[in-house]
Amino acid sequence: MADRGDITTATRRAVLLGLPLTLAACAPGSRFDQSRFTYGGSRERVRRPATGTGVAPEYLSMYGELDDGRFVVDALDFNDVDADYLRSVVSYSGPERPGTIVIDTSERYLYLVREDGSAIRYGVGVGRDGFRWKGRATIRRKAEWPTWTPPHEMTLRDAEAAKWAGGMPGGPENPLGARAMYLFQGDRDTMYRLHGNNDPSSIGHAVSSGCIRLLNHDIIDLYRRVPVGTPVVVLG
Repeated sequence: MADRGDITTATRRAVLLGLPLTLAACAPGSRFDQSRFTYGGSRERVRRPATGTGVAPEYLSMYGELDDGRFVVDALDFNDVDADYLRSVVSYSGPERPGTIVIDTSERYLYLVREDGSAIRYGVGVGRDGFRWKGRATIRRKAEWPTWTPPHEMTLRDAEAAKWAGGMPGGPENPLGARAMYLFQGDRDTMYRLHGNNDPSSIGHAVSSGCIRLLNHDIIDLYRRVPVGTPVVVLG
């Protein structure tokens, strides 16, 4: 049976060259080998989200109101997000093994590589100028409705963040959103996260302090698909 995320989009091809560079922090980190990543869309099988005056039923279901037992995630307002950044499945041809997360920060996409030569693609928000990073890491911790504790450097430059220096409890207003996955290199926390967010309009833009943000619906979907130990490759 197909996953709920198995919605294909029109053909899109991009060739990405992963260049070695160190991780910064959301800081220093390791290098990764040069690799060639090729992504291509497959033949469209369902409607795009916008269908004239309406939204395709598949997307209404995918991004409808979601109650996970702790909090309710509101249904997505499709006017807030470019349709190209909604969840889809595209073909994948590259060196990474199934189960690997590959993030293309320039195109604002996160790919979860699958066994069948495809990848689930999610739109993301990425670090703004001066906060971008690339490299390899591993998910070493996962959390539902995580507490947000801003880095000390952020509290010094951001008065709003300084209010939460002791930690902001999880919930709909928390900037980490519904789920967070914590990226490590060996035993060292890089301070970068894959997480949800409470501003859907930020998806597809460079707005964060280096972390990779997804729609709350999408981070919940990704969270249930990947275990602790999942490798993550971030391309510049």
